[in-house]
Amino acid sequence: MTALRKTSLLAAVFAAAATLALAAPPATADHDDHADHRHHVDRAIVLPGATGTEGVASGGGSTFYAGDLLTGDVFRGDVGKGTAAKFIDAPAGRFATGMKVDRDDHLLFVAGGPTGQGYVYSTSTGMPVASYTFAAAPTFINDVALTEKGAWFTDSARAVLYFVPVRHGTPGAFRTLSLSGPAAELAGAFNNNGIQATQDGSRLLVAHSAQGAVNVVDPRTGASRAVAGLSVPNVDGILLDGRTLWSVRNNDNLVVEARLAKDLSSATVRKVITSPLFETPTTVARVGGRLVLANAKFDTGFPPTATQFEVVVVKR
Repeated sequence: MTALRKTSLLAAVFAAAATLALAAPPATADHDDHADHRHHVDRAIVLPGATGTEGVASGGGSTFYAGDLLTGDVFRGDVGKGTAAKFIDAPAGRFATGMKVDRDDHLLFVAGGPTGQGYVYSTSTGMPVASYTFAAAPTFINDVALTEKGAWFTDSARAVLYFVPVRHGTPGAFRTLSLSGPAAELAGAFNNNGIQATQDGSRLLVAHSAQGAVNVVDPRTGASRAVAGLSVPNVDGILLDGRTLWSVRNNDNLVVEARLAKDLSSATVRKVITSPLFETPTTVARVGGRLVLANAKFDTGFPPTATQFEVVVVKR
């Protein structure tokens, strides 16, 4: 993909990433963080031939998917076997950031970063199913969350979310939801980032990188409020399981596990997970009893100069 690397689009993504790194330098964990660190690293699973990685998703059982940030390609791997191989050879010009798997409909939703796009692939065949242009550049479509009715995408440069409905296994036309409250603030280079939906889809949790916070968004109105008691500097991807929320602090190489109040009004941090294998992890998925994180390696430069990319598997 040498030609792709030379495009202004690629320059834009790394200029934005560099701005983010300068705007949000790695924070030093406080005493309580150090006291709660737990090193539960199992291993790193290499994504053979990847030129970068940013998004990871659970595919059910021991299966995971991970994207190549710069090419939009998608790898499929097995945590039990510790292997991964390229599954989707994306069309030229695509990027891959956050992603989620709709297991019932056998669909993979992928955010397209600086392209302003989102993509849908078949997990049965790896073939493209649909693509969407949510917004024109400059923008950054960052992550995806699923509900029973469809997929929500975040935009780190705009105070909106995008929703793609899925009916009878077929993605439909998207709509845009304007945000209000803290989720609408655009003070940082990257703003709304990771996203998750409650089981019934009635509320969305949206990580805000510039605020170092997680906000609760009403998917009907776009109104939002902050989750009290949860400070997560450099927050990127998030993962929700019942009332347990994991937040990835990318530049700090940490994952914060918190217990949410029943009404999502507040949260209590229960532990902090780190690993010597973390190199700017960005997103997280739960595969079986383990957490799988994409190792973006933005610490090596923009674009990353690492010659190998992988996902890191840790115990919860």
